[in-house]
Amino acid sequence: MAQMTVGVSLGPVVARMRALDGRLHPRDGVAVFNRVYLAVTEELGRRIGDGEFPVVRTAETLAVRFAERYLAAVDAASEDEPVPACWRPLFQYRRHPGVRPLQHALAGINAHIGHDLPIAVVATCRALAVPPAALEADFDRVGDTLVALEERIREDLMPGPDLLEVADPLTHLLGSWSLDRARDAAWSSARLLWTLRDRPDFVREVTDSLSAGVGLVGRCLLTPSGR
Repeated sequence: MAQMTVGVSLGPVVARMRALDGRLHPRDGVAVFNRVYLAVTEELGRRIGDGEFPVVRTAETLAVRFAERYLAAVDAASEDEPVPACWRPLFQYRRHPGVRPLQHALAGINAHIGHDLPIAVVATCRALAVPPAALEADFDRVGDTLVALEERIREDLMPGPDLLEVADPLTHLLGSWSLDRARDAAWSSARLLWTLRDRPDFVREVTDSLSAGVGLVGRCLLTPSGR
């Protein structure tokens, strides 16, 4: 299959995700999320190239800063360095036989949206010397891209019909998490972090607490449901 061409700024992070896709075992939970996120980033690159984002530099900067957070977690894990609390459950349960691919995908999305996205927004604001309000339209467009792909992700990775009974615990578990709610919470967190930007001690406290809370949700999403 031909690989999608992306913008120059997104090229390096997409190349790294493609390399990971070729290196990780397909059933590895990190590989599952990586494939999902690679598809999201390539789609963002296509939409940016098609002119759906009015200010290309802003959109690409946000997308790159966003991706770099995930790739930093991958680097930390590969070097046996501490992984942020929000990402720790995915890396701990990446090979658990009782955790299904859709759980891995949603746990990764939860970590990336809930923790990494607000930090990426603030980093983008600093890089471009603009307040969060200047990024809100691009933030919403990135969120719309994620929401559009979430349904496809669930369809592609949802277990077979025998596991879709209303009473099945997996059905309730996966229905308990909402990308829309996570996106709204991420925007609120970004605004708070921007307000605290001149108080690094408070920023550290808030980001550590945010990472721990998001990690707890991720751990719940990864509850083993059987082989």
